[in-house]
Amino acid sequence: MSSQDLDTAPAPSPPSARGPGAAGRAAPAGRNGRGRAWLVPALAFVVTVLLGVAGLGTPERLANGGYTASGTESERANRLLADRFGGGSPDLVLLVRAEGGLDTARARAEGRQLTLRLARAPGVGGVRSYWPGGAAGTDPALRSEDGTLALVTADLTGADRDAARTAGTLVPELTGHHGALRVQATGPAWVSVEAGRVSQRDLVRAELVAAPLTLLILVLALRSLVAALVPLVIGVVAVVGTVALLRLLSYAMPVSVFAMNLATALGFGLAVDYGLLLVTRYREELRTGKPVAAAVERTARRAGHTVAVSACTVALSMAALLVLPLPFLRSMACAGMAVALLAAATAVLLVPPVLNLLGTRVDRWDPLAAPRGRHRNRPRAPRADSPAWRTVARVVTRRPVFYGGGCALALLLLASPFAHVHFGLSDERVLPAHTEAHRTSQAIREGFTSRAERNLTVVLPDVDVAGDRAALSAYERRVAALPSVARVVGVPAPTGGALWAGPDGPARAARGDRVRVAAPPGPGAVLTVTGPEDPQSRAGRDLVKRLRSLPAPGERLVTGRAAYLSDTRDAVRGRLPLAAGIVAVTTWAMLFLLTGSVLLPVKALVVGALSLGTSFGLMVHVFQDGHLRAAVGEFTVTGTLDMTMPLLMFVIAFGLAIDYEIFLLSRVKEHYALTGDNRQAVVEGVARTGRLVTTGALAVAVVTGALATSGVTLLKLLGTGLAVAVLVDAVLVRGVLVPACLTVAGRANWWTPAPLARAHARISARTGLDESR
Repeated sequence: MSSQDLDTAPAPSPPSARGPGAAGRAAPAGRNGRGRAWLVPALAFVVTVLLGVAGLGTPERLANGGYTASGTESERANRLLADRFGGGSPDLVLLVRAEGGLDTARARAEGRQLTLRLARAPGVGGVRSYWPGGAAGTDPALRSEDGTLALVTADLTGADRDAARTAGTLVPELTGHHGALRVQATGPAWVSVEAGRVSQRDLVRAELVAAPLTLLILVLALRSLVAALVPLVIGVVAVVGTVALLRLLSYAMPVSVFAMNLATALGFGLAVDYGLLLVTRYREELRTGKPVAAAVERTARRAGHTVAVSACTVALSMAALLVLPLPFLRSMACAGMAVALLAAATAVLLVPPVLNLLGTRVDRWDPLAAPRGRHRNRPRAPRADSPAWRTVARVVTRRPVFYGGGCALALLLLASPFAHVHFGLSDERVLPAHTEAHRTSQAIREGFTSRAERNLTVVLPDVDVAGDRAALSAYERRVAALPSVARVVGVPAPTGGALWAGPDGPARAARGDRVRVAAPPGPGAVLTVTGPEDPQSRAGRDLVKRLRSLPAPGERLVTGRAAYLSDTRDAVRGRLPLAAGIVAVTTWAMLFLLTGSVLLPVKALVVGALSLGTSFGLMVHVFQDGHLRAAVGEFTVTGTLDMTMPLLMFVIAFGLAIDYEIFLLSRVKEHYALTGDNRQAVVEGVARTGRLVTTGALAVAVVTGALATSGVTLLKLLGTGLAVAVLVDAVLVRGVLVPACLTVAGRANWWTPAPLARAHARISARTGLDESR
């Protein structure tokens, strides 16, 4: 891509110098092509309406979950626990408070009625209750310490999306006041429902905030309301297409409930950015005296190539997430890749026909023009560069080591909080504190000492409970002696409590029958170990390691929250080098094809990683440590950072950073080829691309930063981090650090071994990457 695509063309001659026929030559082209030019916008309008209708049911097809690694020991143990022993982590948890006490005759009768009603509901696979059926006694494990609260849990059938749909139907019917009982709900399925509702409200609010601010930025940058509306319309079309695209993806794979917020923000931001590039290029072509048709053709051919390269940059960067064994990241990767390509296709296919229709009217309605006068709407010829950025570049290149070193040191200091990052798994606390799932879970934490999240479950699938009783007792004693173990539930399980499972569960419950979780017919046993208060602490992870290294009577599988965290950390750590390699190789190859340099792609990788450290440090400082909460809005501080967020933010922000790198390097390369003066080429490149990069980055920051208004902590974190990353990269990195590095490297920037140089020349000639011809 030639840098002339990115910056203002040489200052045009005044209208009088071009002659009176210049404008006249542009008009006929617009009139003659108008009939054909209307076809694409009209078709795009129809397609957009159809996509909008198709996307109406998208939220119902999304679900929460997928934050833990698949194929791990903890997942296998949990599946075995559910299939063979009727246990596992419940999908729905009801917290019940009884007036007058849990054990009154009225409370018992209404508790059993509530339990039977839940067990008979469609989509419920099994129920465990403090009040079992028939003559069975109560389960003390489901009773709070002060005796005022009780639990009723349910396993729901189907995938996460199906469980959420079942919970969405059941919870409104079961919660509230039922005689002497007051019922509240939580659990993964209900968290998914509430997360979807909150994220949908946040999406509407974010769009209402982002769209006007983006339009204002574009109007001020382009000095024309008409020109500013073109990128905005492209953004709206891309968002509508994104929603429909997510629904299509949901038929092929589970898609996160938060994917709509991220994908629409990313799609809108990229589409606006691409539209801005195309409109800017078109206006430059007009001001050199080209007719409308010629200006549109050159814009589509040259700036359209820039858009395609940018979209591929973001898509390839996000593709690295596909190798990580986390369903949440994989769904976000597929959504992000598809959205980037959709935004590019929308811009490339729709903008040229729209520009052909607008013709020279693209420069009308400048809000900064004088309110009166005959030159009010005359197209203006902006400066070919930015004086402010030219001054900055000259200062930096005079003392590159001083300014570059100072900038790098500042970035490292801002990134330093990431050194004490504490990764964890997200739970209902990502929701606002006023939501029912959050409030109910907090009440359970405060009222139940032996809450489920502290427990680790040891599954012994092959042990003979009767024949190996001595070995089981000895194993239980060894487990109880481990550090951080607060309590061990013996094998078999205590006699209180029951699990009603299968289609005949309610009938069996009415007869007083019970199914023991820990002593099923046939081989196998379960041991429940209560660990430290914080299952995501180092003590929790150490306990998992000790349990897995402790000799056991037969095969032993460990599951629970701490085990899931440990397994997910290990799985991500094992695949992280491959993901990083994909990002590095694809980025290096792309930048090599564009620049023909060996060193510049390496510099881009190092500088890009350094610039993103600022956002990582901010995430830890604000969202893990709880500082500056007033600046981003209230959220619950858990002392941990969800491990998926840095990975997701890295690939998105890195793709955008390389996009801005392309803009700058292309201009620097062009001037170096003309003059052979490296320092002057750097100054010229910064001056010519500074305004474009900062305008595009500001638009993307507004759109992604609107996610910071979300009540969901994950979205708030991601939006804040992306906005900071984009702005830091556009201002500090592209304005100071990169020019300093380019100046210090000098001619080495453009060195390439002869075999690679020949290969680059052949590839560029065949693919059209060499636009200097």
